[in-house]
Amino acid sequence: MHRTFIPGIAPLAVQSEPAWWFAFVGNKLLVHLEGTVSQIPYLTSLAEIGLEPVRIQFLGTLDGQPCYSAELPKDTSVTLGDAPEEPLRDRLNGMSLLGLRELYGTMDEDLYALCGRAIQIVEWDRTHQYCGHCATPTTQLPYERAKRCPNCGLVNYPRLSPAIIVLVSRGEELLLARSHRFPPGMYSVLAGFVEPGESLEETVVREVREEVGIEVKDIHYFGSQPWPFPNSLMIGFTATYASGEIVIEPQELAEAAWFSKHSLPQLPPKLSIARKLIDWFVL
Repeated sequence: MHRTFIPGIAPLAVQSEPAWWFAFVGNKLLVHLEGTVSQIPYLTSLAEIGLEPVRIQFLGTLDGQPCYSAELPKDTSVTLGDAPEEPLRDRLNGMSLLGLRELYGTMDEDLYALCGRAIQIVEWDRTHQYCGHCATPTTQLPYERAKRCPNCGLVNYPRLSPAIIVLVSRGEELLLARSHRFPPGMYSVLAGFVEPGESLEETVVREVREEVGIEVKDIHYFGSQPWPFPNSLMIGFTATYASGEIVIEPQELAEAAWFSKHSLPQLPPKLSIARKLIDWFVL
């Protein structure tokens, strides 16, 4: 982030100043579109545009400005319809509900990063209103992002699913593969979820071996990226080829091959750590 975000749990006693509102209907975010630029609503309250959230969550502050996430009712519409008041019609004009993938590159990077945080907290709050052990309504702890059951004491935190993503190189070649769900012609680096009891490095070795049948060495940490689709934390590594021939796991991959850094196929979009790994190797 270029600006300073300070996470918070307890909201202001009185919300009397404008705040950033990350409001979702399902996985669609409410934004104001102006051409190819999208803006997060900056309001004192969502009531200013005639919306009443199911529940809200205080996220913290961005350069001192409050930030909230909000779950809107499933039947929320941002079409003008028969909005009775002219000021309300003016505020709704230009509003849209869009997915986070669609919004990449259309807004301030810091606000986009907060969108990913917000959607995960909204979903966690929505799905943890009751204890998963005894079905008692849960309570939000005042000083940490956690919900506690007052009956049995079970504490739940927002879900994070750690996954490794690794660029395997062999001289000036890199290993790229195609998942069955990829768009036609697109390749990426290998990735997979961490299993209980594994170190991240062990996951790298296992995933590469399982998916393409080769062994790797010289595993080094590259960087990480929150990936809110729906709640992954991608931990990036680089590794070098050690031995073996490519034999793909057909349930996981459609194709895999070595590509010269000077002649690459269609690649993932620049928002992803997969692309950052590839660009680092190529450049």
